[in-house]
Amino acid sequence: MKHRIVVLGAGYAGAFAAGNLARRLSPADTEITVVNAVPDFVERMRLHQLAAGQDLTFRKLADVFAGTGVRLRLARVTGVDPRRRTVAVTGEAGDGELAYDTLLYALGSSVADHGVPGVAEYAYDVTGWSSALRLRERLSDLAGGGTVLVVGEGLTGIETATEFAESRPDLSVVLAARGELGSWLSPKARHHLRRAFDRLGITVHEHTGVEAVEPTRAIAADGRSLPADVTVWTAGFAVHPLAAVSGLEVVGTGQIVVDRTMRSVSHPDVYAAGDCAYAIGDNGRPLPMSCASAGYTNMQATAAIIARLTGGEVPSTGLKYHGNHISLGRRDAIFQMVDGDARSTSWYLGGRTAARLKSGVLTGAGWGIAHPTFGMPRRRRRLADAPGRAGVGVAA
Repeated sequence: MKHRIVVLGAGYAGAFAAGNLARRLSPADTEITVVNAVPDFVERMRLHQLAAGQDLTFRKLADVFAGTGVRLRLARVTGVDPRRRTVAVTGEAGDGELAYDTLLYALGSSVADHGVPGVAEYAYDVTGWSSALRLRERLSDLAGGGTVLVVGEGLTGIETATEFAESRPDLSVVLAARGELGSWLSPKARHHLRRAFDRLGITVHEHTGVEAVEPTRAIAADGRSLPADVTVWTAGFAVHPLAAVSGLEVVGTGQIVVDRTMRSVSHPDVYAAGDCAYAIGDNGRPLPMSCASAGYTNMQATAAIIARLTGGEVPSTGLKYHGNHISLGRRDAIFQMVDGDARSTSWYLGGRTAARLKSGVLTGAGWGIAHPTFGMPRRRRRLADAPGRAGVGVAA
């Protein structure tokens, strides 16, 4: 019987992992199934562009995995039973259950409302395909002179505010920052960021926490009213409680606790990658929820799965950040280098060169997803316990 590998989620972490597993493991011994709720590979790093009204084409997962041997199941995950090693799903084909021998949990994250009243009812976000399209439709109906309030001064908030201001100069774009705008950046990069906001005409309210969202305004912690025809909530990410409900060991955020190889500390046949993994980086700190973390953790998880199944030594891939890359519209960006403790160094790159670099990163990530069999070896590794194999994985 083939070893059944089930990958939950086909975002940056899950899609890359499935392609890598298909490249390296022999189909004679393994069966790889990817479960995803939507038929497209959603480039999350571009969703603020989609919401801003730009024409983007996302790849069909059926085309991505065609010819790879990877099975695609379009469905929503409703439950995981680690004891029985099964996954419950529901989709157009109805309810079902998938059995696994190895599970890679990569369901990502969604918007975190932090319990703020009115966020769920009145705010928009760019954390998913459907929510970005909903915001796109709302903005297309918004007449010139309208106000868009972006809540959150993190990377998503900055990229969203600048993208909207550049794409819709007829709108008034306002950003509410709980702290100081770009406080984590080096002084020169922070100056570059502020100049970009000034150039784009974005109003910034610093040290302004939002404690409620209403249909036409947000209420700040100090009682001020922030008028808004549209409020966009970018104040953090949250993990679905599915992992916690399933009995996997999680932290307070709901993220799955993993060891250095991305293996669940409570269930050794479960691995996690991306935002849903509580992984400790090389600096001893938890990796932040980000697309960069999705890359690091999926590479480590797939390397560990392949090594353990084929009897090899588990390698240790790097879990170290080198910098933050922030788009400021289509023609400007900031690349901020960081040190081993993830603190900004004095070096940064800004302007069109940084924008071209960011565009190259996005294009490269999309190309990698679209070509999962690129570099596929002529002979892929057999499992250590495959018939006729004596305890170690060998190429065949």
